[in-house]
Amino acid sequence: MAGLRFDLRDSPPGSAALRREVRAFLAEQGRNWTPEVRGRSWMGFDRDFTRAVGARGWIGMTWPKRYGGHERSAMERYVVLEEMLAAGAPVGAHWIGDRQSGPLLLRFGTEAQRMRVLPAIARGEAAFCIGLSEPDSGSDLASLRTRAERVPGGWRLNGRKIWTSFAHLCDWMIALVRTSPAEKDGPRHAGLSQFLVDLRLSGISIRPIRELTGEEGFNEVTFDDVLLPEDALIGREGEGWAQATSELAFERSGPDRILSSYPLLAATAEVAPDPVPIGRMVARLVTLRAMSLSVAGMLQDGQSPAREAALVKDLGNSFEQSVPERVRDLLDVHNGPEELRRLHAYVTQVAPTFSLRGGTREILRGIIARELGLR
Repeated sequence: MAGLRFDLRDSPPGSAALRREVRAFLAEQGRNWTPEVRGRSWMGFDRDFTRAVGARGWIGMTWPKRYGGHERSAMERYVVLEEMLAAGAPVGAHWIGDRQSGPLLLRFGTEAQRMRVLPAIARGEAAFCIGLSEPDSGSDLASLRTRAERVPGGWRLNGRKIWTSFAHLCDWMIALVRTSPAEKDGPRHAGLSQFLVDLRLSGISIRPIRELTGEEGFNEVTFDDVLLPEDALIGREGEGWAQATSELAFERSGPDRILSSYPLLAATAEVAPDPVPIGRMVARLVTLRAMSLSVAGMLQDGQSPAREAALVKDLGNSFEQSVPERVRDLLDVHNGPEELRRLHAYVTQVAPTFSLRGGTREILRGIIARELGLR
């Protein structure tokens, strides 16, 4: 039975200076951010801010320079991510491209695909979304029905994706679709492939879905005889499942899985009458941070820490979601400072989504159990 392993990792040399640089940048950029902007965390979408981040060299930090990257360490990148999340910066316009779409193309994409989009991501000029979930499929990705069929000169794409974050604002999607039927007695996820989809192509319609907050961050995307070029295929045909699941380690273990509520926690710490409950929450957060740093180190070393990443996300989401309730128990929020009241109200509304993004608790716990040999 395989076990869990979290080796302690330290911040890299020079990280203190990097933190100061990022904090100074955020202090200047964030002068007019409202509590609602800070409460969105990495779901805030601001192209102007993203271009400013790209100009500082903080997108694609670990990528080769030939693709617009900066060849810095994964741990340096972690420092930047922490500071962005702690400040509640609106990083959504580059978050997906930097976190997973870019690394996926570096690993499985063609040279032409890399040259076409990676430099634009690093400059903050190309925004990505992920096409996974589908209507009537829930978290059962192996049951997806969106299909790409070979036609002269490329592929014809038909089907629907749902709950696609920022699709109405993005330039590209990496979509997981079926290219051949699964064998009758074979694995259900066989025959799936990934495609690089230009969202400006004819035949694509995007319908935003209004959320509890009144915003429209999620979308339903419909493909109606969309013609993709031959080189839209990412990696090898039929190996999309393995590619997509390897990509999820980048999505599930980062500081975004433990810091979504941090601006609210920090604001509460400034006015809380009793420091003990705050100290307990901070102690829990420090432990989760050490686990997340460990996974970042494993990814930097070329490992695939699927079970550790799933555990960080599961525990991290539970912590993130508990913060608004703990704050309400500690303070008379409604009679407190206006900024704290507004921040608490917004985070309370969006907190239920924290355990949906990147895989539900049930899916994560199934992964953990399987990886530990318990099922």
